[in-house]
Amino acid sequence: MTLQATHLLDREVTVAAGDVDLFTYVYRPDTPVLESPKPYLHPIRTVGGRLVSLFRPHDHVWHKGIAWSLPHVGEHNFWGGPTYVHGKFYVQLENNGSATHREMTALTATGGRAEIAHTLDWTSQAGAPVIGERRSLSAQVLDEATWALVFETEMTNVSGGTLAFGSPTTKGRENAGYGGLFWRGPRSFTNGIIQSPAGAGGDELRGTRAEWFGFRGRHDETGDHSTIVVVDAASNPQHPPQWFARSEDFACLCPAPFFSEEVELPDGESLRFRYAVVIADGDRGEEGTELLAKQGRAALA
Repeated sequence: MTLQATHLLDREVTVAAGDVDLFTYVYRPDTPVLESPKPYLHPIRTVGGRLVSLFRPHDHVWHKGIAWSLPHVGEHNFWGGPTYVHGKFYVQLENNGSATHREMTALTATGGRAEIAHTLDWTSQAGAPVIGERRSLSAQVLDEATWALVFETEMTNVSGGTLAFGSPTTKGRENAGYGGLFWRGPRSFTNGIIQSPAGAGGDELRGTRAEWFGFRGRHDETGDHSTIVVVDAASNPQHPPQWFARSEDFACLCPAPFFSEEVELPDGESLRFRYAVVIADGDRGEEGTELLAKQGRAALA
């Protein structure tokens, strides 16, 4: 299936398959400072046109579809909202940094594949340089009901000192190790099925290590199902990661490389991560979800 890319200059890129917009990548958003401005993907749809992302939910307005979001980078919050401070819970500090688009380095749609690449500057709330990033996203349709997104990032410390990447759990909050590539699902996916290689379940799977996790959800109005699978590349730091996943309060998936252990990055050095996100129409069951994960691994090869 041929993909098309439409570029709204200095704002966003939308990738479509036929008459369905698979996703819009907003690379220069108009996000408020307190939500830690950063690029995001929303809306995200299946090949069949079913919406599988949520934007600025009232409970966590800094959740935006799929975004590369990091709550604890040194003293900086690139997640959004208040910062977890042990003994005080969440406190609104003047530390909400921004990841700002600098230059588009690739934008192509050739046959069944589309690619977007750009550079970004991560700065503190006061405007000081923290990280320089090179990022790419590629999309391909795998079959009539499935497509895959590959997300790649290389982050270089330009702060002048060592940066510690962590999470609320590394700061003292139990089982709250979120941070990394974060997907927030539709409201109707609440109480859906979290799928791990070990089997299906719910919130009890949060914090477990695995190469991939999936989420099987259902849509309002139609009653249709969709499935999301995120695959962690074997080359990623801390592979296989612990997963921050929720179903009871809302639907989310996040392979969290800094879940329970900080990673220090000296000045001038880089961290690299790659992920595949497989988006499918229907509920494939446990075996079918595992097959989607295999397709994600193949997309990363």
